[in-house]
Amino acid sequence: MTLAISTSWNAFRFSEGEKLLFEISRLGFNAVELSFNLNSEMVDGIAALARRLKISIESVHNYCPIPDGLSRQEALPDYYSLASLNEEERTLAVKYAKRSIDTAARLGAKAVVLHCGRVEVADYTRELINLYNQGKNNSGEFHELKNKMVRERSLESGKFLTQALLSIEELNAYAQIKGQLLGIETRFYYREIPNIDEIGLILDKFSNSRVFYWHDTGHAQLMENLGLASHLDFLERYGRRMIGIHLHDILGCQDHLAPLQGKIDFSIFKPYLKESTLKVIEAHQPATAEELIKSRNFISRIYDESA
Repeated sequence: MTLAISTSWNAFRFSEGEKLLFEISRLGFNAVELSFNLNSEMVDGIAALARRLKISIESVHNYCPIPDGLSRQEALPDYYSLASLNEEERTLAVKYAKRSIDTAARLGAKAVVLHCGRVEVADYTRELINLYNQGKNNSGEFHELKNKMVRERSLESGKFLTQALLSIEELNAYAQIKGQLLGIETRFYYREIPNIDEIGLILDKFSNSRVFYWHDTGHAQLMENLGLASHLDFLERYGRRMIGIHLHDILGCQDHLAPLQGKIDFSIFKPYLKESTLKVIEAHQPATAEELIKSRNFISRIYDESA
């Protein structure tokens, strides 16, 4: 079974791609996902060393490399929103997503992970998390704020979803030319696109295309913890169209922990995984090397029969 690790784990501790990848290679990983916080020089350095070390680049997370003129700290995956009503911004989002597709094709990756923009309304996800952390997730204050967030997003989402679909259509056509797959990822902030229902709308519109579902374990569990969607509903509804999975743990509402450091039961994903499913550990700092080695060994052991 091929199990990759995202370079998001150590990207900000290095300015040279070769050093970043060498540290990962010392953990015993032979596959990586290129994260969204790498500049062009780092991507080239990773690619050169990967060939020498025989490390495969399995997937690329948009935007990779970072858009022109941005610092690595600024270059979040939806800095330019694919759902923007501003056509100049949406055009830039598509332009740089196409460049990510180019990166994936050049380096032999199989898929590009996409965030699809956002509904431009106030987002109360962090406020809900604060209440959750205070043990107030069953309080009237929590439910009132959650219902307000859902209601306000619902009233404004249509026009932004239309723009996102237009962008995905352009990217789908480009991915066809480049021989790449696109993974529409489960989101963390509730105002982001897609929510659980919008995933279905996107997959239905782009059936028999290059567009598929990418499951994120921590994000889906956050949605369940906040009472916004059931984790297993994502898998039951979209598992058959899933091409990849980000594997990270969550404790309360703190995600991107190394698997085994939180509360997720990773055995629940096994029935939905195929040999072709791209499997990526997406732990962030301060996950330690020791935690990642334990995570790799654990994940490899419980999923081995699915490969």
